[in-house]
Amino acid sequence: MEMIIILALAVGAMFLLTNRSRKQQREAANFRATLAPGQEVMTGSGLFGTVVDVDEERDIITIESTPGNQTRWLRAAIAKLVEPPVVEEEDSESVLEDDAVADLEPDPSVTTTAKDDVDVPDDLSSLTGTTDTTDDKRREDGTQSK
Repeated sequence: MEMIIILALAVGAMFLLTNRSRKQQREAANFRATLAPGQEVMTGSGLFGTVVDVDEERDIITIESTPGNQTRWLRAAIAKLVEPPVVEEEDSESVLEDDAVADLEPDPSVTTTAKDDVDVPDDLSSLTGTTDTTDDKRREDGTQSK
């Protein structure tokens, strides 16, 4: 009795899995059957292009990937329809103004301390002598620097 229940569950699971894949295959076949010139498509190998011609008798689709570059594909090689991207048009001046304001405002996440403030001279005229204090101390002690 237990064996029959396990066998029935296995058959039910297989039915559900194959039913789902059959449904996907039907949808893909319907998509390929309705291909028309002017549609953007992608092939199974990843080639993007526009459908130029559909030969119903031989199931051959002609795709133009770049202007003047046409290739012929079997209908089954077309993987999916590519929707053109939706471009939201923004006012370019407002984008520039927002960027300019963002550049002027200090970043609140960055904190500066007095240690971070460094006085950098504009030229070398303000720099005199050596600034290495260890060499100065050795000279005062009479020891030689290595």
